[in-house]
Amino acid sequence: MKKMIRFTAPLIAVALMSIAPAFVRAQDSAKTNQSQNVSTEAWNTPPAGTEQSQQGYRDGVQALQLDMAAKRTIDAKVSHLYVHPPVRGAARDEYRASFTAGYEAAKKHTTAGGGGE
Repeated sequence: MKKMIRFTAPLIAVALMSIAPAFVRAQDSAKTNQSQNVSTEAWNTPPAGTEQSQQGYRDGVQALQLDMAAKRTIDAKVSHLYVHPPVRGAARDEYRASFTAGYEAAKKHTTAGGGGE
């Protein structure tokens, strides 16, 4: 029994020490991936504003993606949500302006080689 403990204790210690660098590499790669995701997703984050304007921006980004997938005309003012916004009253103009901004940001990102998402 003592011989087995003398053999396994150092073996376990070596195994534990060799695993630590793998965890460090995994954490570093996770940080790198996370920082890359932040920089690539910054364009589709709606600017600060009212709830209607943020929703308009997100809808504009999604509308461009749907228009491209369906091979429709690439124009924000022709989109269904621009023509018939899901808000009423004075918020319509704010929604439409944000919708157009999101649509144009997505178009710029797509044509710049971003590939959509």
